[in-house]
Amino acid sequence: VRANPMVVETDAGLKTVALRLEGRRVMGATVDMGEPILEGRDIPVNADGRITDYPLEVAGRRESITAVSMGNPHCVVFVADDGVFKLQDRDFAALGREFEHHPFFPRRVNTEFILASSRRNLKMRVWERGSGETWACGTGACAALVGAVLTNHSERTATIELRGGNLEIEWRADGPDANHVFMTGNAVEVFSGAVELGADEMVPVK
Repeated sequence: VRANPMVVETDAGLKTVALRLEGRRVMGATVDMGEPILEGRDIPVNADGRITDYPLEVAGRRESITAVSMGNPHCVVFVADDGVFKLQDRDFAALGREFEHHPFFPRRVNTEFILASSRRNLKMRVWERGSGETWACGTGACAALVGAVLTNHSERTATIELRGGNLEIEWRADGPDANHVFMTGNAVEVFSGAVELGADEMVPVK
């Protein structure tokens, strides 16, 4: 790393990352995730306008959903208790697929199930389209916070508790970064390894 903040090119555009350093060691990072997309057709969903506390029939039940895009589509569902967090993996997978393949979402959807423990703490379990359940989802955590603010479940800054760890999410209301969502988390080494390459596999660096 030669600069702090640094810029990372992603499929959803350029993202600015401010590193938290201790000496030369990176301990964490804050990412500017950009502005949420709230217009239904742009998310996309098969409806116009903001999709906030929107009634949707899923698997024979009426759910209240809030749709947000952070460069990819998200369906945020607020739950009244921790029942969804106790579901066995196969039962959660069945639920997640019902949302992912619902005709309301023309490009399928990531679904976040959120329990608001307080106005500054949200517990989340996530189903990602094409992947299944994952232990963490950065754009999903951002969408969850935006959805929580829009439905008055949360302040504009909150801790999101995921199976893989916690993220601090802030949706700024004013200043030069107004309407941008910022995500802060720890940087943790999860593995290291070595790969032996043959001479014909080596690519010269110019």
